[in-house]
Amino acid sequence: MRIKAASIDAHANMRDGAILKRSETDLILALAGNPNVGKSTVFNALTGLRQHTGNWPGKTVDSAQGYCVHNGQGFVIVDLPGTYSLSPHSQEEEITRDFILSGKADVTIIVCDATCLERNLNLALQTRCITDRAVLCVNLMDEARKKGIQVNIEELSKQLNMPVVGTSARSGKGLSALMDAVQRIACLPPSTENSSAPIQNTEAIFQEAERICRICVTRENPTADMRRFRADRLLTGRITGIPVMLLLLSLVFYITLAGANYPSALLSKWALALQEQLTRLFQSLNAPAWLHDALVLGMYRVLAWVVSVMLPPMAIFFPLFTLLEDLGYLPRVAFNLDHCFKRCHACGKQALTMCMVHSRMQRQGKSC
Repeated sequence: MRIKAASIDAHANMRDGAILKRSETDLILALAGNPNVGKSTVFNALTGLRQHTGNWPGKTVDSAQGYCVHNGQGFVIVDLPGTYSLSPHSQEEEITRDFILSGKADVTIIVCDATCLERNLNLALQTRCITDRAVLCVNLMDEARKKGIQVNIEELSKQLNMPVVGTSARSGKGLSALMDAVQRIACLPPSTENSSAPIQNTEAIFQEAERICRICVTRENPTADMRRFRADRLLTGRITGIPVMLLLLSLVFYITLAGANYPSALLSKWALALQEQLTRLFQSLNAPAWLHDALVLGMYRVLAWVVSVMLPPMAIFFPLFTLLEDLGYLPRVAFNLDHCFKRCHACGKQALTMCMVHSRMQRQGKSC
């Protein structure tokens, strides 16, 4: 590859507009996209940074910056928080919208997931109406091929009237071609015909995205999609979504609480035995009582209690949550609870944090 990565070890507050250029000729790239499309992986591959990636909704909360050089041209890449549209419903989505609308970026790279392109085109269509200095990065092309999904990149570029590049960021494929397209767009004069506000007619956007995908995307095994649609209908349905979610989360909590009892009792027994040994050691050394009480009955006993109570449920709960994450169920939990959380001016994504806190509180209450 002709890309030379160099990281800027800083997280910038995009509301303050702090863009860390190395020279006046550096170009600013905005990296936008839906959550879970590999946007942070693209950012890491281009800049050499190590942003945390995962299947949780909205991994990137702050906007990180990185630096890379391609064909002698320096680029400051701003990794924006994941957003589904330019009509924000949370703080991170508002940060993304404000930065794209500000015009600070010379080129905007919109990262899409090739395995579910129709859902991702919403953001691409809105961004296209704001600026013509944008490039669509269709990521996860390798995963799409494994699932028998073929994306016609040339036809997609024609339908969207913007450059489109297929990539597999995890292996670095297509990133050089992506930066070539970015460099070509950056050399073009900006157009003055685009709107300064995002599209508000969401129904028209979804219809356009569906039309484009019917033309550009072909599937070797349509029955697999039907099974996925049936699963989504069960897991996120208006009638079945909440009961299935409560049943599954209750099962996770039950396994966590019931499974942690034996290892927790075993750790507590070992800790108590070691405490007795420490007490005998202090007595044999004729240590003062206040020192024994401070170190053994104070510091050691508290530490042993915390470890015996917290470690077993964490060792069970987090692997189970990781399994749900890998299966893609956590975003569906956020989707199911988003409407309820909006009533108290929150977001469905916060349900995942509440699940963790609730599990810990239950475990602590039971131990007490």
